[in-house]
Order: sequence, then C-alpha cells, then structure tokens
Amino acid sequence: QVQLVESGGGLVQAGGSLRLSCAASGSTAGGYAMGWFRQAPGKGREFVAAISWNGSSTYYTDSVKGRFTIYIDNAKNTLGLQKNSLKPEDTAVYYCAARVGTWATMVGDYAYWGQGTQVTVSS
Repeated sequence: QVQLVESGGGLVQAGGSLRLSCAASGSTAGGYAMGWFRQAPGKGREFVAAISWNGSSTYYTDSVKGRFTIYIDNAKNTLGLQKNSLKPEDTAVYYCAARVGTWATMVGDYAYWGQGTQVTVSS
C-alpha cells in the first residue's frame, strides 16, 4: 500500500515556474515507479511524466519536454515535478501516481493515486 499527497499547485503567470511535490509513504517505498498525470477541464486524464523505480530513467510527453523535470528525492521519499516556461494550456489538476514495477504511461497501469493539486497558468 502506498499513500500519495500532492502539494505546490497554485496560480502563476505564463512563462513562470512552479514546483509540485508528492509525498509518498507505505510498505512499497523504494520498490515502485512513479508518474505525473494531469486533467484539464473537459478532458480526460493524460500522461505527463514518469520515472523508473531507481530514478535512473525519465519519460515525458512531447508537450512538456524541455520544460518539465521529474525527479525523486529519496532522502525525503518525495516525487517532484519542476515546471518551467509554463503555458496557459498547462492549466489542469495534476496527480501523482505510483505502481509496483517499471514506469508506464497509461492511467490504468497505476494502482495508487494522490488527491490532485490545481495548477492555473494565466496569460
């Protein structure tokens, strides 16, 4: 069992930066892959980024490559998402997720989810 709690969302001007965090706890800590997803108004939940269980590999959807960075702080058992050069289309509720095994890009591949944090980018 893994429990996930996101934080760091808010309102930011286009071109600005924001850092999201996801505190993870549970018996599988250190033995799972994690990812970030987002859901904009009227749209389904979409993949943003993922990281391998040991943090050695990262994966991004094309729209955020070069702007977002996913990382794991093992000392704090926290998943992070550094978001730079934000655009209005980045506005969404962002969710962190975890799964036992390798990284994945599909919502159905993840068993554990946080409650989500709202990110709004103004133009």
